[in-house]
Amino acid sequence: MTKMRCFQGCPLISHLISDPDVQSWTLLISAYTKNGRCKEAIKLYTEVKNSRKIAPDKFAILAVAKACAASGDLVNAKEIHSDALKYRFGSDLLLGNALIDMYGKCKYFEGAERVFGDLRMKDALLAFREMGLSGIKPNAMTLSSILPACSDLKCLNLGREIHGFGIKNGMGENVFINSALVDMYSSCSSIKHAEMVFHNMPRPDVVSWNVIISAYFSMAIAKALNKFQQMRINQGVKLDIISWNTVISGCADNGKAQEALELLRNMQQLGCKPNQITITSVLTACTNLEVWRGGKEIHAYVVRHCFMGDLAANTALVLIYAKSGDLEMSNRLFSMMPLKDTVAWNTIIIANSMHGRGEKALSLFNQMVGSGVKPNSVTFTGVLSGCSHSQMVDEGLSIFHSMIKDHKVEPDAEHYSCMVDVLGRGGRLTEAYNFIQQMPMEPSAAAWGALLGACRVYKNTDLGRIAANRLFEIEPDNPGNYVLLFNILGSAKLWEEASSTRKLMRDRGIRKVPGCSWVHVGNRVYTFVVGDKNNNMSNDIYKFLDEIRMKMKLAGCYPDTEFVLQDLDGEEQEDSLCNHSEKLAVAFGILNLRGESSIRVFKNLRICGDCHNTIKFIAKFVGVQIIVRDSLRFHHFTNGLCSCGDFW
Repeated sequence: MTKMRCFQGCPLISHLISDPDVQSWTLLISAYTKNGRCKEAIKLYTEVKNSRKIAPDKFAILAVAKACAASGDLVNAKEIHSDALKYRFGSDLLLGNALIDMYGKCKYFEGAERVFGDLRMKDALLAFREMGLSGIKPNAMTLSSILPACSDLKCLNLGREIHGFGIKNGMGENVFINSALVDMYSSCSSIKHAEMVFHNMPRPDVVSWNVIISAYFSMAIAKALNKFQQMRINQGVKLDIISWNTVISGCADNGKAQEALELLRNMQQLGCKPNQITITSVLTACTNLEVWRGGKEIHAYVVRHCFMGDLAANTALVLIYAKSGDLEMSNRLFSMMPLKDTVAWNTIIIANSMHGRGEKALSLFNQMVGSGVKPNSVTFTGVLSGCSHSQMVDEGLSIFHSMIKDHKVEPDAEHYSCMVDVLGRGGRLTEAYNFIQQMPMEPSAAAWGALLGACRVYKNTDLGRIAANRLFEIEPDNPGNYVLLFNILGSAKLWEEASSTRKLMRDRGIRKVPGCSWVHVGNRVYTFVVGDKNNNMSNDIYKFLDEIRMKMKLAGCYPDTEFVLQDLDGEEQEDSLCNHSEKLAVAFGILNLRGESSIRVFKNLRICGDCHNTIKFIAKFVGVQIIVRDSLRFHHFTNGLCSCGDFW
């Protein structure tokens, strides 16, 4: 064995030791992991094991388990767990803690529970107590080894006992014990005690800093970021890859996408190379619609640095492209993934569903089942949503009835709400109402909301009143329900009753949520609200929309004033519709096409019916594809048609 294949720059053992033993290989595996080269560490372990010259001991398995944890590699994690059982280390406390941590980092909690069930953890903690009773004095190594067990089991009281024992026996300044104590108190949600230990440490090491920052992210992100800045300027500690990953993943998990991207740039500027955990965390942050271009940049980085084999990163990329409106790229990336777990299948099914591709979502579901991957509750929510958006009523009913019968998944309130939506969008309103009546749980706002939305599309006043009145009881402060009922009554020319609905809104102090739309042009995001005139191209925008309105009238298309809530005359109503944020954003995007064949607009509310008709006309008139993402789904406008089939 000369260079151990891809382990460039580190032929130490094979060159310097004639007959390396398992301890030597374990050291090398650990070295790779500490330097962020987790894939290579795992590959080295696999090659050594497969050579059959050396049998792994518990420390070798421990080392590679840490590599799997750091990389989030679930496939190899399961192999490592199998090895632990094969070599009879299944009940070892130290290795068991590492395996639990490994499965936790891989987000495979069933595996963690299985490991926990095999451990004789209580025996280990009991043995610690018996050491003291038998006169055997635990040392610093004993304490730092037993504290992780307290963390895993959330044994706060025992952890405090160990803390007190350490202080009484002169170990209060031991950095390993203190780091373990900070982790233990953090795991037990006792942040104040974790802070106390940390602040009393004379020289906190990098591990302690990382643990306390991670703890702060669970309670106050501002405090966590401030602590990280303190760490950066501290001369006595050097940031490692775990430091950067802790703060980047903390930002990603707390919706701070821009901060996560900026930290990634800082990290690279300071010469620290991102690893798979970094990339996955940043990609998770980029699933936020506002920074999807950042996701494309990270995609390029992933390709350049050969991270394409990472399951979590690939899944995040699939979601990023879907949420940005590029479903074609999302499907392409998914088809190229070498491994696909339940989360990956769920992501692509939901992606196609929200783009109105119900048949594709159903086809993917069948492929998923055929591949042997077990669908879960989220899977069925996704595929039923696809059936509703594509008016696939019979298919939706078939899927719903197969949940328990074929897949042993109990339908919950969300699945029942999806079925109400399937029936409602398919025009089977009475059936949808009866379905609500027969639900085994209290019907949710989502179920009644689905029925109310269907009543607006099909102009069913009677059921609309029933659904709206139930919603006024369940969620009295939701303005959307009042607006939908107003539109239903207005369409039926029931002006007096419609006015009563508006009065009810005023009496309850409920205001319609302001519409807001945004469009990406170049590297900037431009935001518009209703009647917005703050853009430096406002005159051109309104001129363009006036021209479109005139051309629509010449073509026999008139504004649908049903969607105007104000008491205005006809011309004022038309002007009000022209001010809607999605129209302004689309117009701005059209005026700044710069040779592109499509534009993407995002809105915080559901698109209004008149805007929907206008954008269909613009797409045909200008000859571009316009993709609009509203609060519910994507609309792909091409050649005067919309992918939703006008059932949005």
